[in-house]
Amino acid sequence: MGRGDLTNAEWDRLESFLPPGGARGGRWSDHRRVINGVLYRVRTGVQWRDLPERFGPWETVYKRHRRWSANGTWQMLLSRIQAAEDAAGRVDWDVSVDSTAVRAHQHAAGARKAPPAAVPQRGAERGTNQVDPVLRKLAVRLEEVVRSASVWDVPAEDSPPRSTLSRRGGAGPSPSS
Repeated sequence: MGRGDLTNAEWDRLESFLPPGGARGGRWSDHRRVINGVLYRVRTGVQWRDLPERFGPWETVYKRHRRWSANGTWQMLLSRIQAAEDAAGRVDWDVSVDSTAVRAHQHAAGARKAPPAAVPQRGAERGTNQVDPVLRKLAVRLEEVVRSASVWDVPAEDSPPRSTLSRRGGAGPSPSS
């Protein structure tokens, strides 16, 4: 098992959410090996052709990633992992904003000097705010895959054609009539 590969605990949680393999025309390559290949590529940024051989043929990893990106499987896996965490009460949906990007109006100066009263965290009294490290790490890794799939591999519907070069008058062969 490589440094960035799925651990046995992560695999046990993820395996039940995966689609059944081999329905198209044959037996699929092992899901775990292919997912590890996708995670390796997302983590390192290597080109598909440079994937190490331990993940199997690069074409297999590439095609499965493209197929799962196009049909929403990666997004479904992320949603199910997040739902499992949330059902167990391990997700705190509070949003944090970086204050360096927020500016106050000039009239906002001169606020009270007294510190605000401490507000207890949601779930702190029951101890439900404990994050399961396996699910949290898996969710973070799937978020990376979903984000990379939408950035690198899925072209936008209104994307320009691959070649934007147009023929100039007199340059090159003329079109036949």
